[in-house]
Amino acid sequence: MLSSVRTTVTLDADTEASVRALMVHRGISFKQALNDAIRAGTSPGADVGFTTVVHDMGAPVVNLDRALQIAGELEDEGAEQMLRSGR
Repeated sequence: MLSSVRTTVTLDADTEASVRALMVHRGISFKQALNDAIRAGTSPGADVGFTTVVHDMGAPVVNLDRALQIAGELEDEGAEQMLRSGR
């Protein structure tokens, strides 16, 4: 038999609503719905079903070796223009 541990948790409003919806849908107690949700989310393979969609974008049209440096320079130029225009 599993032992029980009494603890206090603070749930976000959306999380509480999800647990309460599960509770109503299955006709079970809040405690059971919360335990079921935690078990489902922490069991091995719980994140099975998530896949990342990959697209071939072809060869880059610019050299990406300095991409972060170029992005920083463009950001600096934009900030400088904003300062000059008084925005």
